Amino acid sequence: MTVELKWLTYTALLAGSLWIPFIVGVNTTDFPGKAQLFIRPPDHGQMKPWVHRSLRAHQNLLEQFVPFAIIVFVGAVTQVSTPVTVVCSITFFWLRVAHAIGMISGLARLPLRPMIYVAAWIVTVVFAWQVLSKSG
Repeated sequence: MTVELKWLTYTALLAGSLWIPFIVGVNTTDFPGKAQLFIRPPDHGQMKPWVHRSLRAHQNLLEQFVPFAIIVFVGAVTQVSTPVTVVCSITFFWLRVAHAIGMISGLARLPLRPMIYVAAWIVTVVFAWQVLSKSG
């Protein structure tokens, strides 16, 4: 397994675990409409702010994870692994951890949270550039 695939796996585990804060929040806090939770989807705007932010953190990671994962897989298939792709995969993971912590806690506000998101996007673009320029 390449270093890039290892860090992609860590990111997948993070994405696969970020539902936990939302479910904990839904089950431990009160909000209007909770009694009908299994009849219709809840209004996330009526939930505690941290619960709503935890759902957004999960969705946000999934939005960035899919393109990044595809690019990492293309790199693995074309056998592109450079020091830049290694740094990109590690950096992407830690940026996404920082984003999740900042989003759920509410500590990462403007302009920090968008800066973290954009940084992860830049890492994705740099990784793609490496794959495209190094593959035959």
